[in-house]
Amino acid sequence: MRYRTLGSSDLEVSEISLGSWLTYSGGVEADATRACTEAAFDAGINFFDTANAYGRGAAETAWGEILSAHPRDSYVLATKVYFPMSDDLADRGLSAPQIAKQIDASLTRLRTDHVDLYQAHRFDTTVPIEDTVEAFQKVVAQGKARYIGFSEWTPEQIQAAIDLAGPELFVSSQPQYSMLWQAPEAEVFDLCAAHDISQIVWSPLAQGVLTGKYKPGQPVPEGSRFASADMAVSQDLVYSDAILEAVQRLVPIAEEAGLDLPTLALAWVLRRRELASAITGASRPEQVHANAAASGVELTEDVLTAVDRALGDTPVTEPTLAPGAEAGVKRR
Repeated sequence: MRYRTLGSSDLEVSEISLGSWLTYSGGVEADATRACTEAAFDAGINFFDTANAYGRGAAETAWGEILSAHPRDSYVLATKVYFPMSDDLADRGLSAPQIAKQIDASLTRLRTDHVDLYQAHRFDTTVPIEDTVEAFQKVVAQGKARYIGFSEWTPEQIQAAIDLAGPELFVSSQPQYSMLWQAPEAEVFDLCAAHDISQIVWSPLAQGVLTGKYKPGQPVPEGSRFASADMAVSQDLVYSDAILEAVQRLVPIAEEAGLDLPTLALAWVLRRRELASAITGASRPEQVHANAAASGVELTEDVLTAVDRALGDTPVTEPTLAPGAEAGVKRR
């Protein structure tokens, strides 16, 4: 496993990390969650990414039990705040009271006195940005988080926060990024790189589509993510016959390079130095080890050219708002 520095921080994170979005929030059983987490440690993965909203605390609770058995300095822990945590319409967002309440709740569930990275899961256009920035700065000042990041902010929102608090405010950006979803390359990568903000990307395997297991014109395989109503919530982002046909064109490219398709896909995102880590999901330990094996794989220019040719105009390349994201900035 190779490691990269997370932005301007002193954190060294594994190139492949383990996420808990749809899996450990209830998509898989507790025993599988534990087995995958322990497999991550075995594979050299030290970066674990979750959120309070994953299962409304379920993912954090599961990892709190498992990770607390390991020395706190043996892993880098990230969580997030923004999405609803109850049916109360006020129990969401990035107001100062909500951030203060949710960081404490997250720490309790995670059984730790601090997280290494606390992230704004989306930008809150209903709250003055000054309030949000000051609330995050207070979390750091209190020692409850070492560093701050964001997920799926627009360039305008990123720049507004930097203009307000300086480039040292953030160390990470978490966008969706894969062979099939290249939108962050258009604007976000360069803006963040100019301010020493690393990318920690989600869905680098396009929710499993880039494993090649989904075939055009065929039903989804039993036991796969899209066979589960709980885990198919964002299927429409990366799933269509045209996409599946493009993915099948990648298979011989991977084989000729001596790789399987998931390894090719993960190595493709890690080719960008703007990335610190690719966040992967797994429901079985062998998937964790397979994903980890992509660390350090270098792709030749011939392979990269062949990938571009095979994908054609299928990938999303224009700036695109993420699910749950809104444009705009509110100020005091």
